Amino acid sequence: MKDTTLILLAAGSASRFDLPVKKQWIYLDNTPLWLRVARQFETVAEFAQIVVTAEEGEAAYMSRFADYRFVAGGNSRQESLANALAEVDTPWVLVSDIARCCLDSEMLERILAHKGEAACIAPALKAVDTVYHQNIPVNRDEIRLIQTPQLSRTETLRRALKEAKAFTDESSAIHALGETVLLVEGSSRAHKLTRREDLKRLDCLTPPSAETFTGFGLDIHAFEKGKTMKLGGVTIDVPMGFKAHSDGDVAIHALIDALLGAAGMGDIGEHFPDTDPRWKGADSMQLLEAVLQRIRGVGLEPRHADLTILAQTPRLGDYKERIRRTLAQALDLSSARVNIKATTAEKMGFVGRKEGVTVHAVATLGIYDWSHAL
Repeated sequence: MKDTTLILLAAGSASRFDLPVKKQWIYLDNTPLWLRVARQFETVAEFAQIVVTAEEGEAAYMSRFADYRFVAGGNSRQESLANALAEVDTPWVLVSDIARCCLDSEMLERILAHKGEAACIAPALKAVDTVYHQNIPVNRDEIRLIQTPQLSRTETLRRALKEAKAFTDESSAIHALGETVLLVEGSSRAHKLTRREDLKRLDCLTPPSAETFTGFGLDIHAFEKGKTMKLGGVTIDVPMGFKAHSDGDVAIHALIDALLGAAGMGDIGEHFPDTDPRWKGADSMQLLEAVLQRIRGVGLEPRHADLTILAQTPRLGDYKERIRRTLAQALDLSSARVNIKATTAEKMGFVGRKEGVTVHAVATLGIYDWSHAL
């Protein structure tokens, strides 16, 4: 279908989902939900292009999973859709929500079979329960529950979204223009994943894989007199700190890089560049918390960390256990899953000359098991 672009809306914050991971990032086996949905569509039809909207800061990360077009979402579904439409140059566009994650291929074929018969073709279900509106019963035979995906003429949809009103889907926006909307039979399988309890209703969801991912981090900082030394989130009682844009906690910086490496998210400099005044003197523990929030948001969680601190000075024997417990608490791990080692450089190199400290870190991430929350 070289005349049709597929838009998948995956930019929601999932505030009603009530899990540490956003619903678009729950893993099915070893594949995030948004990618599984996109692949389901590809098994039914070939599209000229697939455009996926993403939460702020996630588009680049998503692009490492698939060769689609990723665009930043907006503050609403309507705004996200408008952003995606800016990338569309085909006469038809098929729009679906990632939350409609169990694609019924027969329903999709019914929609596509009616292309050209209306400005918008949308799947709909009949109401099977008694329906009240403003405390008054209405004829349920006249009620239709609209689903996605919806097929629309691209230019008509663009015009509809420019109206001042807010719309919850494409069909209502196009209907408001006075254009034709054709309803076809929907599917009970196309239930929307909105809340945690919806996970039980969707038969296409398979538990996540037990696969783990390992990353390595390395950081080096020279000493600077007159600063407070923070190492692994612990204040070290010495008359110097680290020369750095932030507080220079070399252990946390190495750990952050290890975590980012395991997640495939680049490095600390990409997330907190030293050219950005926001991070001037920043508390590295807060940087770690921000990274952990991003990692958990995309369906991963820490499983283990191991750090080696290479320092001729200061002597760290009395601090290792405090560092271990501090980092374990930050990672939400048992202290048995965090290890801290300290050694000297045998008086060799810049560390041996007591000019600074270097830290090596290894971290392991696992996939968040949402099935335990059922």
